[in-house]
Amino acid sequence: MHVPFRKMHGCGNDFVILDARAGTLGLTPARAAAIADRHFGVGCDQIILISPPEAGADAFIRICNPDGSEAGACGNATRCVASLLAGESGARRLVIRTTSGDLPTEILSDGQVRVDMGRARLEWDQIPLAHPMDTLHLPLACGSVADPAACSMGNPHATFFVPDVMALDISAIGPALEKNPIFPDRANIGFAHVLSPGEIRLRVWERGAGLTLACGSGACAAMVNAHRRGLVGRRTTIIADGGVLELALREDDHVLMTGPVATSFTGMLEFSDDPS
Repeated sequence: MHVPFRKMHGCGNDFVILDARAGTLGLTPARAAAIADRHFGVGCDQIILISPPEAGADAFIRICNPDGSEAGACGNATRCVASLLAGESGARRLVIRTTSGDLPTEILSDGQVRVDMGRARLEWDQIPLAHPMDTLHLPLACGSVADPAACSMGNPHATFFVPDVMALDISAIGPALEKNPIFPDRANIGFAHVLSPGEIRLRVWERGAGLTLACGSGACAAMVNAHRRGLVGRRTTIIADGGVLELALREDDHVLMTGPVATSFTGMLEFSDDPS
């Protein structure tokens, strides 16, 4: 079976996008891992499946990690899909449905895409954590980092506030933190350096994907957690390895994320008869 794909990215957070609106594609965990492999496959942080629209939404997306697991929401992927669908229909406002809820999007005049990521979930059982605790100060440490804040932006996130993100060996500490027993569903681990009340330098170790050039839900979580600690205001620029995202926390506590999207290339995948 030959399956067309589009490679897109938001600030370097890259995706292989497959259109499953005409029927199932048989994407198994093994196939997802093969596609995501940067040496033997196309290479990406996640594979995105666009499914037929449902009532109240323009499309439903599944977000598949390279390890075969699924993410609940992905802000950068949502912005990419919104841009793709807008190119088809000419619509400037679209609703993308995920397993974590509906994400309204808007195509701006400069081509950037804004997504309403909703409200952060702040209770321990909403994130979720393993047992009741103060989500603003988790009893968690690894090496030189400690005392993160946690929330869910469709995915569980913990944010460590550090003096220099580039001084950390994130590939060494990220896996242990992601899989710490305090996170029953694992977690995305953010490392944030607050440069000013309106600017954060951020790197994120994503569960199931590793260190990525940008993480949309991680950017939202970092902004929310920094705001909860009184470190930033309601508008924050997030500087990721792959680019810049603009975050705004509305008065109703919905988090708006704005940033660029781009298509890298298109191509064709060949699925063997053996789905494994």
